[in-house]
Amino acid sequence: MFTPEAKAELRRQFGLDDPPLVQYVKYIGSLAKFDLGLSFSTRRPVINELKERLPNTMVLFLSSFVLTTMIGISVGVYTASKRGTFADSFVTGAGLFAYAVPSFWIQLLLLMLFGYYIPILPIHGTMSAPPPDGFFLQLLDRIHHLILPAGSNVVIAFGSWALYTRNTMLEALGQDYIVTARAKGLHEKTVLRHHALRSVLPPIVTLIFSALPGMVAGAVITETIFSWHGVGKYLLDAVMQQDYPAAQGAFYLIALAVVTCNLAADVVYGIVDPRIRVGEGGAK
Repeated sequence: MFTPEAKAELRRQFGLDDPPLVQYVKYIGSLAKFDLGLSFSTRRPVINELKERLPNTMVLFLSSFVLTTMIGISVGVYTASKRGTFADSFVTGAGLFAYAVPSFWIQLLLLMLFGYYIPILPIHGTMSAPPPDGFFLQLLDRIHHLILPAGSNVVIAFGSWALYTRNTMLEALGQDYIVTARAKGLHEKTVLRHHALRSVLPPIVTLIFSALPGMVAGAVITETIFSWHGVGKYLLDAVMQQDYPAAQGAFYLIALAVVTCNLAADVVYGIVDPRIRVGEGGAK
């Protein structure tokens, strides 16, 4: 049992004696300075623990994002040019299936397949314990551990990208300027890449940046299933342990990532589509 003196000391340490408005101002000031307090579990600064885990999350996020974007858009362009073929039907069916089932189910299935039945990939962690000697061997070991979590994200997300790209490309391929380009005798690859794809880049860019927040939030599930030492697993562990400062810090970091992604979407959209400009002359 806490004594009245101990309770009063705790209220003073956490600023609970101040009026609510003063508490809120101090709270916003602490967030602006990234002063996220101490973890209840480890008694370490939350910001230091997040710094230790953020690089792992960034590696997983960027690799998944780049691979998903490249594969999804490329497959979408290819299936649009092969409409009605087996490849088109297969990609459409696979994309709808991956989009319909829960993401964790696919990840658990891949975990069981490549970790138990065909044990060729590590099923947890970011590096072997103990780690191999030498920078090059450590790099290969990290890539080996990255294949399964990043690959699962690609399997889950590529279908929606491919289907969206395919549908927008099919609409563009029916336009008059595509007919004109083909009538000029241009190669089909040139028509696809430099005419059709370029005309549908703005909605694809919107899809890319609108999907970023979801991929950031999805790190919680991916990192937990594969025991990836990142911010997502840190958040879930903090919630399970009722470590409020740690959970608040992780939520704050994810919220900043979402806001940054939305801002980047507005900026890049204006670059990709010359008809959209912010500032003088933008309304003309």
